[in-house]
Amino acid sequence: MLAVIYYILALVLVVTIHEFSHAWVAAKLGDPTAKIAGRLTLNPMAHLDLMGTIMLFLIHIGWGKPVPVNPHYFKKPKRDEALTALAGPVSSLILALLLTLPLKYLPLVMPQPFFDFLSTVLDVSLLLFIFNMLPFPPLDGSKIVAIFIPRRFQRIYSNYLDNGMIYFAIFLLFDQFVLAQIFNFSILQFVIGNIFTFLKTLLFLGT
Repeated sequence: MLAVIYYILALVLVVTIHEFSHAWVAAKLGDPTAKIAGRLTLNPMAHLDLMGTIMLFLIHIGWGKPVPVNPHYFKKPKRDEALTALAGPVSSLILALLLTLPLKYLPLVMPQPFFDFLSTVLDVSLLLFIFNMLPFPPLDGSKIVAIFIPRRFQRIYSNYLDNGMIYFAIFLLFDQFVLAQIFNFSILQFVIGNIFTFLKTLLFLGT
C-alpha cells in the first residue's frame, strides 16, 4: 500500500514539474499563452489530464494536461516549439540526476520511508522522461521531432499530430490488454524497460 501511495505522489510531483517546465520555457521564449491559462504554476490541480489519469490506472503510466502554446509568439516557431516540448522531459531527467546524488551517497543517513519515496520519484522521473520522448501524439517526442521534418512533409506531420493520439491510445490498450495478457509480452514495457535500466545504471555509475 505504501508503495502505491509513493508512486501516486511521485507521479503528481514529476508531472507537475514537467508541465510547469513547458509553461516556463514557453513564457521565456515569448509565448504568454500558458501563463494566461494559469499553467505557469506548481499547483498540481492545474496540470491534471483526464486521459492521462485514466491511463495511469490502466497501464500505470500517465501524462499531464497539454500546455497551450501559440507558436505565433515565437521568434523562430519551429525551433522554439521544439524547445518548449523538450523542456518537460529534460526537467524529469534533471530531477532524476539530482536525486541520484543523495540516494547514492547519503542512503545511511536518510529514514527508510524517505529513501523509498526519493527512489520512487527517481524511477518515475526516468520513466516519464523515456515515455514522453516517444514520437507519438500527445507525447512531447512528437513535437520535438518537428525540427527534423522537411517542409514538404509539414502537412502530413500536422495531420499526424492532429489524429495520432487516438491511434496511440489504441496501441497502448492493445499492447497492455492483448499482447501482455495473452502473449505475456509488451512492446512498450520491453522498450521502456531496457532504456530505463540503461539510464539508471548510467546515472549511478556516472555520479
